[in-house]
Amino acid sequence: MTKLNIVALIPARSGSKGIIDKNIKHYKGIPLLVHSIQIALKSEYIKDVYVSSDSIEYNNIAIHYGAKVTPLRHMDISNDLSPDIDTFEHFLKNSLEIPDIIIHLRPTYPNRKLELLNNTIETFLNQYYDYDSLRTVVLIKKTPYKMYYINNDNNLIPFIKEHSTLIEPYNHPRQNFPETYLHNGCIDIIKTSIILNDHLLSGNKILPYIMNEDEINDIDDILDFHHSENKLFSEET
Repeated sequence: MTKLNIVALIPARSGSKGIIDKNIKHYKGIPLLVHSIQIALKSEYIKDVYVSSDSIEYNNIAIHYGAKVTPLRHMDISNDLSPDIDTFEHFLKNSLEIPDIIIHLRPTYPNRKLELLNNTIETFLNQYYDYDSLRTVVLIKKTPYKMYYINNDNNLIPFIKEHSTLIEPYNHPRQNFPETYLHNGCIDIIKTSIILNDHLLSGNKILPYIMNEDEINDIDDILDFHHSENKLFSEET
């Protein structure tokens, strides 16, 4: 295989509601997003590390710690409901050189190990022609076959109403269903061609990279923040 151009992209918008300026809040002494920058810069596979933000302040921090930055994202693709694909298409639209692979590193998962990052890249490269993307996942005990939502009429509606030959699968033992995996937000790897040609962020063939069940360290709110930071300190002592 010809050597591929691999870059890391770290989306870091400034409009967090749960924790104000979460992505630059100090985590173990440095802004949260910097942990993702530093681990990506250490990888032998990654050519360039980019931060995509809607904030000049965030961009200045990223540049200070060795990352490159994209032009500022507009607010209409940087709000709570903006899908990730908007960020990636904005990045590619403004790229002077289109990479072959993008490593998606969320700044809200600061506890990645370099060995893990390199292993995921190697795993994807070894099966490059068979998959569109890779996602890190963890095994969970809950099954979507027993999950519901409540509609506007206050009715409890099963998300999945049939499975194979089973009637009302939500009333059957969970042992009848496949094992369930949760995307833990640690590392995603995407072929750029899938974004450019299909306007998709994962494609149809996703390679699973299974992590330990306790590897759910994505930071959403202040409780997650303190739990993650305390966990990191306890692992180092």
